[in-house]
Amino acid sequence: MPSVFMSKNNSGHLPNLIIIGAQKCATSALHYYLGLHPQIFMSKQKELDFFIGERSWGKGISWYKSHFTGTFKIYGEASPNYTVHPLYKEVPARMYSLVPEAKLIYLVRDPLERIVSHYVHRLASGKEKRKFEELFVDINSAEVYLARSRYCEQIEQFLKYFPKKNILILNQEDLLLNRDSTMKTVFRFLCVEENFSSRRFSIMPHRSDEKREKNSIGEKLSKNSLINNFIERSPPNMRWRVKRSVYYPFSQPIKRPVLSKEQVRFLTDALLDDITRFRKLTGHDFSSWSL
Repeated sequence: MPSVFMSKNNSGHLPNLIIIGAQKCATSALHYYLGLHPQIFMSKQKELDFFIGERSWGKGISWYKSHFTGTFKIYGEASPNYTVHPLYKEVPARMYSLVPEAKLIYLVRDPLERIVSHYVHRLASGKEKRKFEELFVDINSAEVYLARSRYCEQIEQFLKYFPKKNILILNQEDLLLNRDSTMKTVFRFLCVEENFSSRRFSIMPHRSDEKREKNSIGEKLSKNSLINNFIERSPPNMRWRVKRSVYYPFSQPIKRPVLSKEQVRFLTDALLDDITRFRKLTGHDFSSWSL
């Protein structure tokens, strides 16, 4: 553990709730809903990615604790990048070394739908330049998308350290279609007032159908250091709105791609074994999923 962890600065708290993923499974929405509960404090900045690599981990415990203030029963954060094994192998062990009693929530959805949403997300962020059909040439070309949809492989890494009773697995579909009852399940898991509700539960932040792809001008603006510094200095909970207002005039809506039969076959071959094991592990049939 880095020496920076020995800092005497004890301001703030360590989290006792971590949403570990999966990416594009409504983690932003759940983070928002949880923050509405009077007994729960969610970090203002989502995706702290503290347990990944050395960039955040090296900032030390004082930096991490500074994101959790006030007096609450639950302090939480959400970082979907925590479930990207084997890219970030160190996450579960590091997490357990610091917050062994933490409760974890893992959101999942139809693995193929998740991949499509993930592609749209990466396209909008400028991280993906390939055409959709180019992703499915072979396993290696699709791995950045496949890894996050191997739900069993991901959760097995955490089960090596955390007891099963401290991990709640949620189907995104339940959060979307049965929001109040699903939030009640989450609140019960966290041992807070489970009957809490809010009219703001009707809000669905960061919808994929609102994603836009930058045009050539937008791409140039995204490389401008002054603009990037302006965005980075905006409040964490407002950053995505600032970014959207800057780039919106220089972007166009992304048409959500549709998987062909060949692509479905390719992805099914790559993921079916993992999803079968995931069903057995969780005891859920996920009957609405496409594989």
